[in-house]
Amino acid sequence: MDVIPDSPWAAAGLDAISGRVLEHLVSAPSADAATVAEAAGISPLEAEEALRRLEGALLVIRLDGRPVRWAASPPRSSLGAMLARRRAGLAAAEGILERLQEAYEAMSGPPAAHLMEVLEHEEEVSARYTQLLKQSSVEVLHLAKPPYVTGAEVSSGELDVVAGVRLRSVYETDGFTDAVSLETALRGTAEGGELRLASRLPVKLVVFDRTAALLPVRSDRPEAGSLVVHSPALVEALAALFESVWAGATPVSLESRDDWPVPGGANRPGGADGSDDPSDPSDPNGPSGPSGPSGPSGPSGPDGPDGPDVPRVDERTREILRLMATGLKDDSIARVLKVSRRTVQKHVTDAGNALGAKTRFQIALRAAERGWLGPEHRSGG
Repeated sequence: MDVIPDSPWAAAGLDAISGRVLEHLVSAPSADAATVAEAAGISPLEAEEALRRLEGALLVIRLDGRPVRWAASPPRSSLGAMLARRRAGLAAAEGILERLQEAYEAMSGPPAAHLMEVLEHEEEVSARYTQLLKQSSVEVLHLAKPPYVTGAEVSSGELDVVAGVRLRSVYETDGFTDAVSLETALRGTAEGGELRLASRLPVKLVVFDRTAALLPVRSDRPEAGSLVVHSPALVEALAALFESVWAGATPVSLESRDDWPVPGGANRPGGADGSDDPSDPSDPNGPSGPSGPSGPSGPSGPDGPDGPDVPRVDERTREILRLMATGLKDDSIARVLKVSRRTVQKHVTDAGNALGAKTRFQIALRAAERGWLGPEHRSGG
């Protein structure tokens, strides 16, 4: 019989329809196939087939008469015996598993070898990575940095986790400029993944459910092969390394920026390239207009949440400054935030003017001191 994996009856070896039929019969003295079909919300043919399956499993009995009627066997004895048989089958399968593992270990080498696998070829790395990813059920931790191996999913940072698995990725800023990394990050965050950027990562790494980890043999030559670590102590150490990097990395959201308020409080369509373009200085709502970052509602405005002498920063400028502080260049920031390069430069310049800073380093430093790189203040204006 076809057993639906997510059916509550799957563990007992029953399909969902047979389970519904059995549930009806245990609450009725007896019933014919038509009555069963109506009660279970299925066709008469489906009811007949389900009743024959249940009869074969000794879960129902056929009664004499016209039409034929059916009654459930006592569940504790009939279904209990069925579950006992399945438990015995699982125990036998576990015995086979242990024998297979013993044969595998005898062929593979000393016990220490099972704490780590060495994958020498790109195709082998990709296949093993895909297998580990599909087996993950809780979380996947990911550190992505160049150089990347063209064509290898794990090397290019491609992570397609199954639904319900938490994905956290940290990308090195120097490698977050190519189309592959950006597209992968966009897909990951769209599916609920979390993304951060760091100026420098210690290693390229993927940790699966904290039970296995994948990393290159040589960080400068990913084509030289990879290691799959199974040692619990080493996997835990690598997970701790990820958490340390994650804590110091800069959070980034790659969701659509259409809902961002442009300076002046109005959302306006973008330029020809689909992003907002500040090239028209006459636009009163543009970045150079009176309500831009240097105007009353911008960073140097008088009505900030901390008082008349403390500049206020809008969320778009805040996000640009966060990315700039990680080391991203203007072109990369523009691609990440889906805005024009001129928009990025305009926000950075206006922030520098408001902060009295002349270099990007000074802007980032003073913005951090003012608290501009933290969460947006929602109070006051």
